[in-house]
Amino acid sequence: MADFLNPSDEILKHGPKLPHWQQGEAIQFVTFRLGDSMPATKLRQWREERDTWLKTHPQPWPSDIEKEYHKRFTRKLETWLDEGVGACWFKEPERRKMMDEILMRFQGERVEHHAWVIMPNHLHLLFAPKIPIETLLKAWKGTSSHRIGQGSIWQKNYRDTLIRDGTHFANAVRYIRKNPKGLPANTFSLWQGPRALAIP
Repeated sequence: MADFLNPSDEILKHGPKLPHWQQGEAIQFVTFRLGDSMPATKLRQWREERDTWLKTHPQPWPSDIEKEYHKRFTRKLETWLDEGVGACWFKEPERRKMMDEILMRFQGERVEHHAWVIMPNHLHLLFAPKIPIETLLKAWKGTSSHRIGQGSIWQKNYRDTLIRDGTHFANAVRYIRKNPKGLPANTFSLWQGPRALAIP
């Protein structure tokens, strides 16, 4: 199986509005967040602007259009997430340890993690899925919600990006490393596998 997206091969898509893509075991960069981590009014406006933009920019995107998308929309979301809105369940080390165990339970069997960071109200993960990605997300979210015991704590959706090449992979690793910048060391958990650790 190829590590990276091959535009010539079949891409499986699922999900209603903004489809999620999977191409075998090609590496994915995924973000998912707690349900209360976004200001509702800002998020509504963001969705309206994004939906209008997507009508004139259908996927798949060349790299320059993907960069524009992330500049316009992804960075804005990431900034809001990093402001630490909501219950921030994962500020507590015990809950991060629990989430760590859930993520790594089937390492090498159902998933091959390369790097991840557990932030107070969201997660960034870089991994190769060995089963359908929606199955992984459902298991991670469902198990953690059950163990925290506060009902459904996660946003229904998630954001995923297929990794295009080695440069894209390296940039994703560096993003994950830098995401906790400025946070106290006891409020986040960062993990990197051998391939990520090889990135300077």
